[in-house]
Amino acid sequence: MSSQSPAPSPVPPPSGGEPRKLRVAVVFGGRSSEHTISVVTAGAVLRAIDREKYDVLPIGITGDGRWALTADEPDRMAIAGRVLPSVEGLAESEDGSVLLPVEQGNREVVYAEPGAVPKALGEVDVVFPMLHGPYGEDGTLQGLLELSGVPYVGAGVLASAVGMDKEYMKRVFVSFGLPVGPYEVIRPREWEKDPAAARKKIVEFAGEHGWPVFVKPARAGSSIGISKVDDISGLEEAIEEARRHDPKIVVEALLRGREIECGVLEFEDGPRASVPAEIPPVSTHDFYDFEAKYIDSADGVVPAPLTEEQTERVRELAVRAFEAASCEGLVRADFFLLDSGEFVINEINTMPGFTPISMYPRMWQESGVSYPELVDRLIQAALRRPTGLR
Repeated sequence: MSSQSPAPSPVPPPSGGEPRKLRVAVVFGGRSSEHTISVVTAGAVLRAIDREKYDVLPIGITGDGRWALTADEPDRMAIAGRVLPSVEGLAESEDGSVLLPVEQGNREVVYAEPGAVPKALGEVDVVFPMLHGPYGEDGTLQGLLELSGVPYVGAGVLASAVGMDKEYMKRVFVSFGLPVGPYEVIRPREWEKDPAAARKKIVEFAGEHGWPVFVKPARAGSSIGISKVDDISGLEEAIEEARRHDPKIVVEALLRGREIECGVLEFEDGPRASVPAEIPPVSTHDFYDFEAKYIDSADGVVPAPLTEEQTERVRELAVRAFEAASCEGLVRADFFLLDSGEFVINEINTMPGFTPISMYPRMWQESGVSYPELVDRLIQAALRRPTGLR
């Protein structure tokens, strides 16, 4: 499994001369509440990309949506204590913008500042989108790249959208026969039309499946906006917190068991699953929330202490989930191993946390694929895959 992907072919120049290296644009940041985690992830990828093989162009998207040319300085992109990095702190200009082409066949990137002549930054051969959450991981950026015909790492438009929306993700899984836990959805129009009826719907769900329940933004990640609600008294605050991140919310029943994760990676012959990992309970947190993941660094166990049969079962389910959602490149699939011994899939993440200590790279490290090789494999998979209908 650890065989190195072949070296990329140099790009011939338009009019003779020495061929150039392939150029990778690493795009990160973005407008979602996961902006900081995207910056941290991109820093790790920038550090790992083989500069002998590839030229790299770092492009950060600010919180208000400006595409900024940023410094190629991974050390400035890490969490320092409890200080979180941002694109605004890395941008080379306060008002300059990077412009991507939107017409098929044009891969020339341009940098423009007010009152100045636009500057050509050269062609980009492949984009490594390290964005998490809406406006980047949800199919929006993928659609832009499809329009311009630029290859990119990871899931396409449909799979990205399905992977971001917890409601439709679960609907897809159910339609493919994958085991899913009990859930309820409150859509924006339901809440706006009759919030009392929406609250009653959640209370009835809790009455059927028991308290506590988890109230989540339907289209967010990194455990942002999630509340564990022990009784009806905490429901209003949890709804407000979830709706602060997304007008659509998902309510899930508590599943008693162990949290198990498994990585899927696209190889030349198709997707393969890594060894699984386990996320043990964090004594200082009610559940695996944002602080437990990124600030207090809850440590997963890799490989997970499972039986051989359990390991094979969760790896099979992870690949099935990858295929059900029409994913490409990579996925981290998250499961619960119930006290009954059954696995239930919680969600997939089409662009999981990707620092060397994140669970997805750690699972592949234990499976024989090092972090630099993992980055290289994803770039190569993107270069093999055409854009457009496939």
